[in-house]
Amino acid sequence: MPPSCILAARDRTGQTVDFVAGRGQLSKAKLHACLPGIIDRDILLVSDGHPAHAVFAREFGMAHAAVNLRAGIRVRGTVHVQNVHAYHSRLRGWLSAFHGVATRYLLNYLGWRWILDARRIISPQGLLKATMGSFPHLMVT
Repeated sequence: MPPSCILAARDRTGQTVDFVAGRGQLSKAKLHACLPGIIDRDILLVSDGHPAHAVFAREFGMAHAAVNLRAGIRVRGTVHVQNVHAYHSRLRGWLSAFHGVATRYLLNYLGWRWILDARRIISPQGLLKATMGSFPHLMVT
């Protein structure tokens, strides 16, 4: 069975959203299922050159820039994907300690990692409240 596809979108400030986009390789359908409600059309979508990103950007009506990692090009001016790659690396390293996570629980683990990655909840009491569905750090006052 192919592994789950985890899609991460991250901006330069570290704001991150990630999704379990299904099984197998990334596709334009997976991008259309996850991103339209999260990103605006007026941003520049920066990717690692996977063809699905270019098709999605064209169909969604947004600008797209890619770096060709296979050719060893990691940066083109201010365009790079290092922020997302670093996040994926930390996520993979952290998940490896669990020796495999069932797909049905993967979204829970992504939420847990989201909390830890940006130190959104730093107290045991805050983490307990979050596990019970109370997210005071997300409430607008």
